[in-house]
Amino acid sequence: MIRVLIVDDEALVRAGLRMILESAGDMVVVGEARDGDEAVIATARLKPQVVLMDVRMPGTDGLTAGARILAAPDSPKLIMLTTFDLDEYVHEALRFGAVGFLLKDTPPWELAAAVRTVAAGQAMLSPTVIKRLITSFVDKAPSRAESARSRLASLTAREEDVIRALARGLSNAEIGLELRLTEATVKAHVSNLLAKLGLANRVQAAILVHDAALG
Repeated sequence: MIRVLIVDDEALVRAGLRMILESAGDMVVVGEARDGDEAVIATARLKPQVVLMDVRMPGTDGLTAGARILAAPDSPKLIMLTTFDLDEYVHEALRFGAVGFLLKDTPPWELAAAVRTVAAGQAMLSPTVIKRLITSFVDKAPSRAESARSRLASLTAREEDVIRALARGLSNAEIGLELRLTEATVKAHVSNLLAKLGLANRVQAAILVHDAALG
């Protein structure tokens, strides 16, 4: 069973999320928190595999709490609950290591699928949600684009093909089909390029591509 912690200041939202997740059959909600401070304490005590965290809450917000949670050893995977009006918050959360985003009107099946995806160690980078957020929120300042292009210059031609496809939200299997590579080869390329660029996950790689205006 996938252990999930729900963090939201609205009781009705928490109840709805709990109902959706526990009806999936392979997940259990181990706890709930009403704000960021409670989330940090509950995460340390309950050891969830995945934390669903609202971005905007009274007191300690999701951004601050998320950074604290991910800075701890053996941290869980973090999915932020957000809306399209949180531009700078979303971008910052991606940079400190959140591996997914869900809108609060996400369909139940997509919510469950996202939790399974991040619990399995993959970023929840769907073309319909995450790529749109990244594309909308990345600052296209010349200095940032120039820095990003400089970092990407260290990649081989094949690694550049892979990271471009990754930034479009493709899975390893889809990248393999497009580039005529085995899924295992794609996985190796992704691991190598993340290590080479000093990135934590696929979402941060996608941001770098968009910063460079190559996506």
